[in-house]
Amino acid sequence: MKGFRNLIVWQKAYGLVLEIYKISRQFPREEFYGLRSQITRAAVSISANIAEGYERSYRKEYLRFLAISKGSLGEVENYLMLSRDLNYIQNDQYNDIDNKRQEVGKILRGLMNSLQHSS
Repeated sequence: MKGFRNLIVWQKAYGLVLEIYKISRQFPREEFYGLRSQITRAAVSISANIAEGYERSYRKEYLRFLAISKGSLGEVENYLMLSRDLNYIQNDQYNDIDNKRQEVGKILRGLMNSLQHSS
């Protein structure tokens, strides 16, 4: 049975969430309800919306949920930069996770383009 878990974009997005949870553990305690909460919620939203959209009945709905995922990916980019600039994560950690974020974005854009142009 095929499902959203077979989608490469979902697999990569889910892996990104796990990485973000790992790195955000090192944030200062006072960021527990601030930046840490924001970045993890945005990251979870990426894979969750891919999954929810996949399970919808219509392509238009699926595309809407993928667009939400893309927006959450932008949020994550912002929060990662902020985390780096506040010295909550090291440059090498930032570069590694940002490369993963970019990969998710590339695959997501490809899926969206494919769905928009298929009949």
